[in-house]
Amino acid sequence: MKRSTDRLLALATLVVGFARFAKLYLALGGKPPATTSAGIFGAAGMLSILAGLSFLAGLLPAAARHDPATPLFGRDAGTVPAGRPRLRRIALAVPLIALVVIVADQFGPWRAPVAPAPTAEQFEPVAAPPQPAAPAQPPTTPAQQTALAPATPPQTLAPPPPAPPAPPTAPEGHRDAVVWLAVSADGHEIMSASTDRVIKLWDIDGKRLIRDLGQHKDMARSALFMPDGRSALTAGDDGEIVLRQLSDGAVLHVFSSGANGGVRQLKVSPDGKRAVSGHDTGSVVIWDLQKGTVLHVLPGHGWSVSSVAISPDGSRALTGSIDGELKLWDILAGKQLRSWHGHDRGAYGAVFLADGHHAVTGSGDYTIKLWDLDTFKEVRRFDGHSGTVYALALSADGKRLGSVSLDGTARIWNMDTGAEIAEFDPGTGPLYAVAFAADGTLLTGGIDRTIRDWPAAGGDGKVLFAGAPE
Repeated sequence: MKRSTDRLLALATLVVGFARFAKLYLALGGKPPATTSAGIFGAAGMLSILAGLSFLAGLLPAAARHDPATPLFGRDAGTVPAGRPRLRRIALAVPLIALVVIVADQFGPWRAPVAPAPTAEQFEPVAAPPQPAAPAQPPTTPAQQTALAPATPPQTLAPPPPAPPAPPTAPEGHRDAVVWLAVSADGHEIMSASTDRVIKLWDIDGKRLIRDLGQHKDMARSALFMPDGRSALTAGDDGEIVLRQLSDGAVLHVFSSGANGGVRQLKVSPDGKRAVSGHDTGSVVIWDLQKGTVLHVLPGHGWSVSSVAISPDGSRALTGSIDGELKLWDILAGKQLRSWHGHDRGAYGAVFLADGHHAVTGSGDYTIKLWDLDTFKEVRRFDGHSGTVYALALSADGKRLGSVSLDGTARIWNMDTGAEIAEFDPGTGPLYAVAFAADGTLLTGGIDRTIRDWPAAGGDGKVLFAGAPE
């Protein structure tokens, strides 16, 4: 019984001692004690451990020593008694000393006072004293920069490209995307149509807005100079085709498409006598502009009409729809001459060549195709765009083709070879409108509301007419 009690006392004393040391170690962050209180704390822990060890040492049995005078077996067998009586007596005194030290540590006059909790005032910012300016350092060489560079792992992803600079704005500009551009016969004026429903007339030479020609009830889609040089024909999703006077924008006549729906595309014959409109219902309407009446309604397309072109002699029309189907029409007779599936997706920006036997179409399949309208075979393909080719324009001499795409780029192509001459990327999003200026430069309009001018041989363009502020 005595032996069991001693062992329990020894283990309890050891636990207290190690607990005191652990508390001291955590309080000091693993550093040696540097204060009187910490020293006493450590002494208390040490004494407690020594007390426990002393008990165990006193309880350890000594090696049994056999007395040669006694037998190994039987009633008289015997050994020298085990244990260390002196150590046991020392161990009895050590716990008393450790207890005194622990009490003194907890309640002695040297114990450090408890710091009060910080107040809100202590967290108020304090103005830092002014620091002297750092002396200027000489520029480092590339070798020095390499030597001083921190040893960081290389980036696995390229940093995002910088955002393009915001385009300039002008209060008189379009308030939404520019979707149509046309250049006057003398090359001095530009007419534009926008999803803001407004038709604008611009002075190229003076780089100024001449006037707002008028406004449609819905998105404006087309704006064409009439051959007389004094009027313009505009159309929009409101289903109206409006003849306007250029000098003041006065409305001369309104052609209503009625049940045929909104006007998606519009072209005028070179002599100004007829117009062909393509509608969102799939209808193709031929107009007598001199009489102000409808000549023919041709319900040939099963999908919305997305492109219209009129031959140079004014006798035929080429139309395309958003399903990629192309149709050739006899305008005077009002009959279909041929229908074929020209593109895998919508056909846009149809343009006749000067010979009247070839035409070019762009598409939602990203291609531009040159067609022989006598055999209805594809002659050449212009590849390079990565988005829908939305509009096309031919240069005055017919040797170059301009295109714009929803991929945000404009391009100039060699009509004879199909090779790309130049590519332009303003970095502002989809482009919807294209035309050649009289000097051969390329004009474009797009989602950023601006009208830009690009050099014929390639290079950086400039904002010719800025859009209105957002």
